[in-house]
Formats: sequence, structure tokens, C-alpha cells
Amino acid sequence: MAIFGSLIKSAIEFREKFTSESQPIQEQEKVLEELLKKAKDTLFGKYYFFDNIMQSDNIQKTFAEKVPFFDYHQMNDQWWSRLHEGQTDVSWPGKPSYFALSSGTTGKTSKRIPVTDDMIEAIRLAGIKQVGALSNFDLPSDFFETEFMMLGSSTNLVEKDDHLEGEISGISASRIPFWFKGYYKPGEDIAKIDDWDERVQHIAENAKNWDIGALSGIPSWLELMLKKVIEHHNLDNIHNIWPNLQVYTSGGVAFQPYEKSFNALLARPITVIDTYLASEGFIAFQNRPETTAMKLITDNGIYFEFVPFKPEYILKDGSISQDAEVLNLSQVKTDEDYILIMSTVSGAWRYLIGDTIAFTDVERAEIKITGRTKFFLNVVGSQLSVNKMNAAVKDLEETFDIEIPEYTISAKRFDGEFYHSWYLGTNATIDNTKLAEALDESLQNANKNYKVARGKSLKGVKVTSVSPDVFYEWSGANKKKGGQVKMEKVMGEEKFKDWEAFVEENK
Repeated sequence: MAIFGSLIKSAIEFREKFTSESQPIQEQEKVLEELLKKAKDTLFGKYYFFDNIMQSDNIQKTFAEKVPFFDYHQMNDQWWSRLHEGQTDVSWPGKPSYFALSSGTTGKTSKRIPVTDDMIEAIRLAGIKQVGALSNFDLPSDFFETEFMMLGSSTNLVEKDDHLEGEISGISASRIPFWFKGYYKPGEDIAKIDDWDERVQHIAENAKNWDIGALSGIPSWLELMLKKVIEHHNLDNIHNIWPNLQVYTSGGVAFQPYEKSFNALLARPITVIDTYLASEGFIAFQNRPETTAMKLITDNGIYFEFVPFKPEYILKDGSISQDAEVLNLSQVKTDEDYILIMSTVSGAWRYLIGDTIAFTDVERAEIKITGRTKFFLNVVGSQLSVNKMNAAVKDLEETFDIEIPEYTISAKRFDGEFYHSWYLGTNATIDNTKLAEALDESLQNANKNYKVARGKSLKGVKVTSVSPDVFYEWSGANKKKGGQVKMEKVMGEEKFKDWEAFVEENK
């Protein structure tokens, strides 16, 4: 009998029984007040008169009126760059202990996001909340005695002046509490290896020594790691070596496109729990098994606002118009796409994180990630968001009984006519014309704007099938493998030319 596991499970369940019911709207009002109060004497707080905002009758409304939206480049150029010049109290009191290097999904270079001690504490508290939520998933006691595999970025952080730099997953893993280190795999030595392929090779070689009960990481890179372990030990599936594997916590991207190919590596289904940890903070986690939606963390250092996802609000560079409508949590509706805006204890203010979300349950503040503002294809009015593309690709998987874990798309002219040019990552040998016809039909059935566009300026769909490995090698060639790196779902014209040239070279 798993006695120690039973004790841990009982302790978690006991704690949750005495945790008060969440009041998201009230919690958000309080968080904003606390953010303004703490940052009022910073350069940013003085410039935007936080003292005056705090005296207003409606703090949320006044805050939205007085402080503009910022994307990364605006926030960095106007404010965060001063931190690198030695200034303190810029947009948050003091100086950050860390800078998180983003994956640069849509950019050419990594962003450097401040991570303050207050944010580290907020992430720690969010982690405790997530562990507490495990009591809702009816996991057996022996699960709490197994080991936990985190496949993120290297924890070998780079020292720069008076701070450390690395991806947020590496920063988080580097601060694992001492009591958890015995459960954490691949362990400190392997986790510090910078080269992703070398790190995964070491994981494969050591896999037989571990009793992994839970996995965490970006789906695409986690799949590659699992395949490497299976190949190294000549296994049928990952449960042959980790028989107690029961949970996978995904993060940062929708799991659905990877579901079929991921499940093919298992002997039996496992519990998938979505989380939403970004360089800017721990945003949400799946709180209950009845839904795949995630609960916004509304009481812990992040204030959220929501801009309706309308083409007229999105500028060419992916930022949003300053006159865009904005809503707080008390004003949103279910099943509508919103651009997520955040103000945080790391000194990000009305910050465009670049993700779009939709509420599945407003009262519970539960959301799903629907895409990226830059992964939005609106050439000739088709208005395709990533969730609609994901759904269409999932239809293809079911129709043809194939796996398509990766894809990318761009609008392209052929003989003077606009087409949507898709590259599908699959090892299947289905005729591309059949795939294109089925993809086009699925999108027309699901999206009225796309259907209208197809009757006018959008001539059709073209499909090219390539190995999923090409997508992973592209990420490796342009950024680096592993960690928080995500594949671009929608590419601009110039980037797509580079992509097609890369595909030709790597056939």
C-alpha cells in the first residue's frame, strides 16, 4: 500500500476543503489596487499618475483610460531598457533578479522579460494552487509516490551583470524547493545541459532508472523525447518503461493538435491537465476534470483585461490600436475571442502578451487558448484564427485516420490568384489534392467568413505534406530546440519564402 502517497493525497484534499471559494471579479479589483499601490512611486507609476488613478471612483475604468496598451517592443524601448542601463524602480520597485528569454515564436530574436522576486513568489503560489487542484482529479494514492519529469529549457542560467537570464521554464525549474528535488527528473545535472539533443539523449539513457508518474512540457518537444526513449530501449510504447505514468501537464499551446500522435506513444490513456505558464507569469491551470478549460489565476499578482478579437483592432505588426474596446472580467462573455492584456508584479502594464483566449465559463473565470494575434490569417476576409485551423486539422486526422501534429499556413498568390498554402506535418501518404479538398470543406462548414471569402477573392487551398521532423528542424535552425519554442502556425510572405526554401533543402 502507498502509505506515504496516501498521506500526501489526504493532506492535499484537507487543504482544499478549507480553501475559500474563488471570487474572480472581486479578486481582480483587489489585485489592480495592490499593483497600483506598490508601483506608484516607480518611474512608470509617477509618469501615469497612479496616485490619481487610485483616488478615482472607478479604478478599473480610469486605469484603462489613462494608461495605454504596450506590446513588448514599446514596453522595452520606453521602460525596461532603462533596467539594463542600471536604473532602478523603473516599472516595478527595485530591479528584477531574472530576465526570461522568450521563445521568440513570431520574432527573430528573443525577448527579455523582467522576472521580479514578487513574480517568482506569485509563480510559486500558483504552483501550490495547481497541486491543490489535483485533489479534483481522483488520482490513486500511489501516484503521489512517483517521480515528475519536467522537459523545459536548460536550468543553466546565464549570469548578466546583477541578474540571471534563461527561459521561464528553466528559471522555474532552477528554483525547485529542496524537498521536491528527489521527485524531480531529469535531475539538476541533466537539466543544466544546454544542447537539447544531448539532454534528451541523457534522458533516454537514464529512463530505466526512474519511476515517472507525471510529465510536463510543450507537446511537440515532449513527443520527440518520448520517441527517443522508446527507440533507445526498443519499446512498443512509453508505458513499457514507465508503467506508472498517469498524468501529463501540457502548457502554453493547445494540446488537441497533438492528441492523436501523443496517444499513439502510450499503452493506455493518461490524465491530461492543461497549464498556461508564459514568460510574463503563471496565467491559468485546469482546475477540474469535467472540462479542458483552464481557470485564470485571478488573485495572484496579475490583473487581466480583454480586447475583443476584431480585425480592425489589430495593426500590421500584430499590436493593437490604442482606441480598441477593452473589457474587464465583469464585462466578458462566453465563446467570444479576446486578446489577452496583462498588468503584473514584474512591471508589465496593460501588456499585449500576444495570445487570444475565449471564456468557457465566466463565473469560474475558465478559458481556453484560441490562438495568437500574429497567427491570424485575414487575407481577403477569411478571418481564420488558430482554433479554427486546429479544428480543421483534427477533422483531417479523423477523416483519413492519420496523425498531423504540426502545420503552418500562409496566403500566397498562384498565377495572380490568392490561395491558402498549407504545409502539413505528417508521415501519411494521402494524396495532397484530397487533403486540400477535405480541409477546404471543413473550413467552409465551420467558418462563415471563410466561406464568403472562398466565394470571392480566395481561390482555394493548396496542401504540401512533409515529415513532422522538418518542422522541428526548422525551429532548431531558426531559434533552438526544446523549452518554450513553438512553431509558427501562420507566416508572413517573407518568412514563408524562407520556410519553403528550407523545406526544399531538407526533403
